[in-house]
Amino acid sequence: MATGPGISSWYVPHTVEERTGGTATASFGPEPEMQIAGRVAAWEPPRRVVFDGGEGIDGLTFEWTVEPHDDNTCTVRLHNAGFADGDPQYDAMVDGWKLFMANLQLHLKHFAGQTATAALPMVMWPVTPDEGWEILTGGLGISDMPAVGDRLDVAADDETKLGGTVIGTGPRRITLLADSPAPGTAFLTSEDGGGVTMVSVWLYLYGPDGAAAAEHDDARWRAWLAERTPQTD
Repeated sequence: MATGPGISSWYVPHTVEERTGGTATASFGPEPEMQIAGRVAAWEPPRRVVFDGGEGIDGLTFEWTVEPHDDNTCTVRLHNAGFADGDPQYDAMVDGWKLFMANLQLHLKHFAGQTATAALPMVMWPVTPDEGWEILTGGLGISDMPAVGDRLDVAADDETKLGGTVIGTGPRRITLLADSPAPGTAFLTSEDGGGVTMVSVWLYLYGPDGAAAAEHDDARWRAWLAERTPQTD
């Protein structure tokens, strides 16, 4: 939650200068406008770190605390502040943090001590979340919501495949413990983005093979999603 490689393994790719007042950058996509600059407002390892937009810059703050317990576990808390009243971003952030916190748990359970490379293809479609889910799953050949424990294999093309065991499902979401194209976690989602629907095929892949697969598959999944963008009048 405080270092670039650590955050990148369960959230979005980050670079972090590990000191109070250091710079931090979050990458939500390949485009220049998707690189979000910030600051390390507080650096108190191993208990607390705070990120914000910088000195005198209004916006969101993210305070992480880690409370250790005697049984070699800990409680992690996030305080995400800075929303304006009625901010449509609030609900989207709540749903997004549920996914990322679940992925943090999976990282610690299955891949502790390792570093993932993230590939986070996402599109924003002018449809409802349910319509986005139908387009996504229909394009992948998923006719019914799989059960936890089922095997699921999907593909963008003959060279871009994703497979693994279903370890979680929810409204418009499937979570995989992936073994193809490399060990890791993956999420198929369709979420309300506050006026648009965010449809994602997100991968967190481990090891050298995972890094190579993430680099190879990212653009191909982005192209696959873009090809299915609904046309509006």
